[in-house]
Amino acid sequence: MNMKAGLFQQQTLKMAMTQELMQAITLLQYSTQELSAFLENKMAENPLLSLDQPTSALFQPTFDRKKGKRTLKNTYDANYWIEQISEDTVSLEQHVMSQVNHQQLTGEQYKAMLLLIHNLDENGYLRISLDDICIAGISPAVLEESLSILQQLEPHGLAARNLQECLLLQVIAEGINPLAESIIENHFLDFAEKRWKDLSKKIGATMKEIQEVFDYVQTLNPRPASLFFQEKPSYIVPDVVVEVREGMLLVGNYDGNTPNLNVDKGYLNRMKSHGDKGVQRFIQDKWQEYQWISRGIQQRKETILKVIQCIVDKQPACFHHGLNYLKPMTMKEVADELGIHESTVSRAVKGKYVQTPFGTIEMRIFFTTSLQSVGLEEDMSGMQAKKGLKAAIDGENKQKPLSDQDLAERLKEEHGIILARRTVAKYREQLGIPSSSKRKRYD
Repeated sequence: MNMKAGLFQQQTLKMAMTQELMQAITLLQYSTQELSAFLENKMAENPLLSLDQPTSALFQPTFDRKKGKRTLKNTYDANYWIEQISEDTVSLEQHVMSQVNHQQLTGEQYKAMLLLIHNLDENGYLRISLDDICIAGISPAVLEESLSILQQLEPHGLAARNLQECLLLQVIAEGINPLAESIIENHFLDFAEKRWKDLSKKIGATMKEIQEVFDYVQTLNPRPASLFFQEKPSYIVPDVVVEVREGMLLVGNYDGNTPNLNVDKGYLNRMKSHGDKGVQRFIQDKWQEYQWISRGIQQRKETILKVIQCIVDKQPACFHHGLNYLKPMTMKEVADELGIHESTVSRAVKGKYVQTPFGTIEMRIFFTTSLQSVGLEEDMSGMQAKKGLKAAIDGENKQKPLSDQDLAERLKEEHGIILARRTVAKYREQLGIPSSSKRKRYD
């Protein structure tokens, strides 16, 4: 073996993570909102960039599969004029104070009422202690009197310190269920945790009576002020659209929500005629940055379109008939089909939405693991297992609800799906279904 030191030349081939490649990867994993924010920040840094905001008019996607082109037809419906009218809303303070006889309130009580209302959270709870409010120069006695008045007003349950007090105020206001008032006031924890057998012995009530109290409490509002603290709805705008035309599934990008990146040609021409070499280098760098971003956005669109097209090709029944027909599919299968890395597929579907014939859904939903099945040609998906699980729970005897092990056995017998007990428990929790002990009824 030659161990002498020396200088040698050797050719190697390796992938280098260039700045342009890193930027393309980053743009791919951005959601639509994140991409818009990124472009706005870049426009503040790069004087060559300009953004054309998308129009707020309605868009209708049209497709030409043979020519490989897609256009967005801009339409406007005059029937939507009513949505432009501002809403006349009543604030919580206005609603509450309209119920008060101001002539019977002292100036200090009126001030205390306003302070209490201003310290309510969006659900109508008083999360601050009365001692902290007393710092405003109001005596504790007046504050207690004002709080008592406030708690008697509508919506009932307002200004409660916790859930127990909120429900109790509503029960007292209705005055139709003394047993519910006693249980909530004195045995709320046992009642909420469904320790009803012990509770039955303590208060001498039957399980059926406690069940009736539970059903009654379900009709109460745990968020009494929620109607007065409504947030503006946030709409999900899809990145891609899938439509059924004459029995064919057509796919296209949706550009109606992303600003269009352009170059300020007037500024560019003025700077090109500038004689300073430093200005010329600056303009060259910013022009190159624009080209990188433009290519990255175009590559992002093409990658997302390829991924959703592959998903559609693999899941035609799902797009024709709904998610109940979703077949098991992994990101690796799509990556192998497209000849790209699995991480690229993951970035392409992260935070992206697709408009389908059955609604706008997140692209990640189409990727499900394969579940072992009995006597079936194809394995089942997690979506189908959840559907069977929900059907089994809906059809169970509520007086003797099925345990997770019983549910696993029923899924195997009726649907041929093999699930472990822990997997059943995980799916049940994802569906928001409580355990068998909390589903039990005593009618």
